[in-house]
Amino acid sequence: MNEILSRIRQDLLDNADQDGAVSAQRLFKDNIKTYGIKAKTVNRISRLYLKEAKTAGLTKNETIGLCEGLLSTGFQEEAMIAFSFAEALRKQSTADDIDTFAKWIEKYVDNWAKCDTLCNHTIGNLLMDYPQLIDCLVEWAKSKNRWLKRAAAVSLIIPVRKGMFFQQAFLIADTLLKDPDDMVQKGYGWMLKSISEHDTESQRKVFDYVVSNKPDMPRTALRYAIEKMPNELKQKAMAK
Repeated sequence: MNEILSRIRQDLLDNADQDGAVSAQRLFKDNIKTYGIKAKTVNRISRLYLKEAKTAGLTKNETIGLCEGLLSTGFQEEAMIAFSFAEALRKQSTADDIDTFAKWIEKYVDNWAKCDTLCNHTIGNLLMDYPQLIDCLVEWAKSKNRWLKRAAAVSLIIPVRKGMFFQQAFLIADTLLKDPDDMVQKGYGWMLKSISEHDTESQRKVFDYVVSNKPDMPRTALRYAIEKMPNELKQKAMAK
């Protein structure tokens, strides 16, 4: 496992690009640690070592340890590879994995890209496999940790598009409604937008929710929520 970890880092170093690092930094308000490598190259490296880890017969626990080794450095690309490894463990997942992912969010997630990469697929898939875990997200929304709060919403992006967890998603939106953090606002606004994409009835539910909560909903969250709606509904929702 340590050998694979070392070779992943060497491969990343060999592909490091200072100009790419400067360009990547523009996507974030806070400073990030990055090798400046393009996503397609990171994905190639990830696929290469995932295949190698499978050939080497790494157990689930060993793979989780490898992920945590990658996450510990804080580098953006290492986190992306770690989360791709975690996603590949789906067939071995159990409901208890939610505790591991919550720990990762609290300890290692420090920007929106890391949060969304872990949540959209890995945690979203876990929720669809173990629907009872939705209660964990309802609790995350009450956290003081900005990334757990964002995770409570963005982990539902794919499930709500499939028509799942609407009741809990609106409950999470209620909890996050007045949050002053723009990362949280964008997160739950995106979740509401995803609900609206399910069908026309769901779109109407989101529209009604936005209109009824407009006095308290930050404009950032509102704009995200109505982004995919027809212009007529957008104008009504934005009207003062």
